[in-house]
Amino acid sequence: MSQSHKSRWRHKLHEIIYEADTPMGKFFDVLLLILIIMSVILVMLESVQSIDAKYHSFLNIGEWVITIFFTIEYISRIVAVKKPWKYIFSFYGIIDFVSTIPLYLSIILAGSNYLI
Repeated sequence: MSQSHKSRWRHKLHEIIYEADTPMGKFFDVLLLILIIMSVILVMLESVQSIDAKYHSFLNIGEWVITIFFTIEYISRIVAVKKPWKYIFSFYGIIDFVSTIPLYLSIILAGSNYLI
């Protein structure tokens, strides 16, 4: 991939993620808000024992799908900026990281599912 092609691709990605005044930027923001709301609803439903007992598999799959999307979004934000470390250690970068990591930790560390 040539440097100019890579630069154009990163610029387009930056435009979609960080500029809400474009049609794709608006779509991205609305999709992100919908997924955030869905994530909150899934966590709330999981906290109700009778619902979780009946729909645990569905809720778990939904949580994974949303977490994978947020992981892709986080990586995309890092790729789209000129100074990735500045984003990673920014307030929003830390929030994005902290919001995605608990589900992955629940696989590695027993009992860490309470972080979710």
